[in-house]
Amino acid sequence: MAFSALEDGARGQAQRRRGCEHYDRGCLLKAPCCDKLYTCRLCHDNNEDHQLDRFKVKEVQCINCEKIQHAQQTCEECSTLFGEYYCSVCHLFDKDKKQYHCENCGICRIGPKEDFFHCLKCNLCLAMNLQGKHKCIENVSRQNCPICLEDIHTSRIAAQVLPCGHLLHRTCYEDMLKEGYRCPLCMRSALDMSRSWRQRDDEVAQTPMPSEYQNMTVDDFLAIQWLRLCLPVQGVTVPSSAGGHEESDTTKRLHFHFSFHALEKEMATHSSTLTWKIPCMEEPGGLPSVGSHRTGHD
Repeated sequence: MAFSALEDGARGQAQRRRGCEHYDRGCLLKAPCCDKLYTCRLCHDNNEDHQLDRFKVKEVQCINCEKIQHAQQTCEECSTLFGEYYCSVCHLFDKDKKQYHCENCGICRIGPKEDFFHCLKCNLCLAMNLQGKHKCIENVSRQNCPICLEDIHTSRIAAQVLPCGHLLHRTCYEDMLKEGYRCPLCMRSALDMSRSWRQRDDEVAQTPMPSEYQNMTVDDFLAIQWLRLCLPVQGVTVPSSAGGHEESDTTKRLHFHFSFHALEKEMATHSSTLTWKIPCMEEPGGLPSVGSHRTGHD
């Protein structure tokens, strides 16, 4: 919702609705970049060709008496409460969601504050139950989501902390699980795959291993497969084992899943993979504290 600072009709439009789809507030922000009045920075950014710097906001307009004044929690003219929660740094006005301002993150988070701690290496807020129990990656939240390539630190979408330490938007994480189970950055398991591995082990155990392959390693088998692909010349035979014998029909029919299963298990690190969530930011552009709890940011 936007209004020109000099527009006479602003009061009537603003009084019909308190706040916007993003925040519940009783004032409009005066954008220092264009002097226009918007309910929040997101509304501004969605309608302009530039972004509003929330930290540079100096003035707000009361939606009831329309007085423009210094940013503060209560109107100095009619005592209208602009927001149950107000941050004088982020200039975030909203209903009370147990928000708190994290100096290290530089933005407001949805709390309560006592449920979170700030990891200095990861440089973001995490749930207390992750203290000393998560894998640190330096400044991990300052990296874009590897799936949608959008910012994570200032996103209003909750973030998911994978066991490998990488972050994804929660919505991107859910979409990823429809196609696979691995982190798109390091290919480690994002889920506990132990049950799947047991099922595959049972399937392999029920399939007799051809005698030619009983003493072979995965590397031996892959070398034979590679030679079979690279030397399709008539008359060239590829040994199936160290004995140097020509491949038998049984060998040619060997299912490749023996080696694939072993390689897949080796690649996918299935730690106890609890998937940890990062809280959302109170205002769009803020990152939620991380943990099995959502937080928000303004």
